[in-house]
Amino acid sequence: MARRHIRRALTILPALALAVTAAGCAESVNTGADTQAGGQITLKEPGKLTTCTHLPYAPFQFTEGDKTVGFDVELVDLVLPLVGANEQKIFDTPFEGIKSGESLNIGQCDVAAAAMSITPERQAVMDFSEPYFNAKQALLVKKGSGYDSLEKLRGKKLGVQQGTTGETYANENKEKFGYEVIQFEDLALEQTAVQTGQVDAGINDDVVLLDFLKANQDVEVTATFDTGDNYGIAVKKGNGALLAKVNEALQKAKSDGTYDRIYEKWFGKKPTA
Repeated sequence: MARRHIRRALTILPALALAVTAAGCAESVNTGADTQAGGQITLKEPGKLTTCTHLPYAPFQFTEGDKTVGFDVELVDLVLPLVGANEQKIFDTPFEGIKSGESLNIGQCDVAAAAMSITPERQAVMDFSEPYFNAKQALLVKKGSGYDSLEKLRGKKLGVQQGTTGETYANENKEKFGYEVIQFEDLALEQTAVQTGQVDAGINDDVVLLDFLKANQDVEVTATFDTGDNYGIAVKKGNGALLAKVNEALQKAKSDGTYDRIYEKWFGKKPTA
């Protein structure tokens, strides 16, 4: 997928009001490493918080009209008033660059929010917020195919999204169950491959595959795998000042009910925990 910039219009007026207040406090922000909570912060672009993500990944981040919307997008919006920003700028870039920490290290963005699971490998190259979402892996197949387990995929093709924990899980079990792993650059390509029969099944996070079923009656999710995935928002390694603000926004959202409201908006139900 080609890299492109997408600028979001302001959508939350109260957030704007808070942003103006925060800016008036002249709090400084710094995208560099080796900062601590309460320390100086400098955004990549003054007044804008730039977020790296990889589109599409509905309902977490996807394009609707000329805007990028979704659960993750609204969570990051909550950070804006805490860092003196009044706009979130989305930078769409391949997930490989995000998960390797490269996107943050070369200054493409201030934070990365890409429904990204916290793993030891990723924690070695970037710093994560407190977990904000739990996910499982799931199996997407054409309706009526009968593929409801990895065991039944022996000799078949299993699609994965490049660089994801779904790909890792598929590769870890490939030899045991005897299927071929086929890699796709993004979620949409993987889902289309299942629909068109390029692969016999696809594995990815359960929430995005269940969301896909709403508009695609020819496919179904037949199995889930409890992999203990927890999503986190990432910053450049050592950027403790910005990370503290991200955690502050998440903690406040969970304590005042904002998180539950956003969750219900995008998933149609309140969180269970």
